[in-house]
Amino acid sequence: MSDLLQDLFTVLSFQSISTDPEYAPEVRKNADWLVEKLSSLGLETTLHETPRHPIVIAKNAHSEGRPNVLLYGHYDVQPVDPLELWDTPPFEPTIVGDKIYARGATDNKGQHMAHLKAIEQLINEDGELPINLTVLLEGEEEIGSPNLVPFLEAHKESLPCDVILVSDTGMVAPGTGTMGYGLRGISCCEVHLQGPDSDQHSGCIGGSIANPATEIARLVASLHDSEGRIAIDGFYDTVEPLAQWERDMWADVVGMDEQTMLELTGAPALHGENGYSSAERLWARPTAEVNGIGGGYQGEGSKTVLPSQAFCKLSFRLVPNQDPDDIYEKVKAHFEKHTPEHIRLTVEKGHGGSPYRSDPHDQYGKVAQQALKDVFNNEPVLIREGGSIPIIGDFKRILGADTLMLGLALPDAQIHAPNENFPIANFEKGVELGKTLIRSLGKL
Repeated sequence: MSDLLQDLFTVLSFQSISTDPEYAPEVRKNADWLVEKLSSLGLETTLHETPRHPIVIAKNAHSEGRPNVLLYGHYDVQPVDPLELWDTPPFEPTIVGDKIYARGATDNKGQHMAHLKAIEQLINEDGELPINLTVLLEGEEEIGSPNLVPFLEAHKESLPCDVILVSDTGMVAPGTGTMGYGLRGISCCEVHLQGPDSDQHSGCIGGSIANPATEIARLVASLHDSEGRIAIDGFYDTVEPLAQWERDMWADVVGMDEQTMLELTGAPALHGENGYSSAERLWARPTAEVNGIGGGYQGEGSKTVLPSQAFCKLSFRLVPNQDPDDIYEKVKAHFEKHTPEHIRLTVEKGHGGSPYRSDPHDQYGKVAQQALKDVFNNEPVLIREGGSIPIIGDFKRILGADTLMLGLALPDAQIHAPNENFPIANFEKGVELGKTLIRSLGKL
């Protein structure tokens, strides 16, 4: 194993699962290691306690006239279940072929460690950094960053930044430099239907009262029309059309063609809103998805029951100018409108996050694109991420800075799943990208 990978393998060995209190000591060990590592580079490093897991802050000596850059990452990881589906132990990083297999290899230890190694090399090579750097590493991203927003609000005066660097997103294909300039937002809810007070005999009672399982199916089916559009009144009122330059760029994006998408997902055919390509559907159009649905007997064989209850869990991915609270109210009104009087409806609000979009053509975006071009030797692809990272919007709201999302994850990285992996080449390119970008930002 090369010296470059030693530190990465160390942090991948920490079982820093943030959602399970049993692993809190492991989360703490990871944070303590980061403090020691960053301090060894000559950075002023502090560990800030929160009600749950600590936040690590590190800074170099700041000087007037240099750009203020904040580097964000998270050192917590998802649980590893089901463990039996892993080919290698999730917290014993293993190289198989040209990839590193471990929980957190891509999300997000591999990506933020690439930047930390870039910082280390720059300090060793140049003696100092050409920018005013602040490193912020949190241990709660996988549980929604509940303590980061209060931290930002309390410490915003000590976190000056002109631009924010994040590598917690993806590349469209191997070897293709990719910059994200947008994220979809999200609005979640649960819908519960109640019919009779308890389950009923489907022969003795069936046909005389409504079946909640049948009605939940009707309500779910009412979400879309025959063209794949979301059939909720006012849902698209604030949605802007795609810019022509976006449609032109995304028309030939490697990795978004039909064959690749089908191979990646294993689906028999592509499907979605008519009139849009897969890239456009994923990055710039809102969605309504059923995340779970149920009601009635789920065991083996038959049980002739008319269930008393049924439910569905829904998430709506949102695009710029859509507000998650407004969308929730529209969704709730839709179900109230379509639920018949012979069934009882309850809609429960879930978590939400606003969409985000920056200008990829501002001075920082141009510098980032040139760095991607220099490192990957091709024209970078500009995308809006299909997923949601609510803290990016919070950075803009609280710190007043936009974020450069320079993803190093590949579509088959298996993040949040068994056999999570990260190509060694991507880690090496990430280090090179970090060095190139910091040097370039220092010249602004």
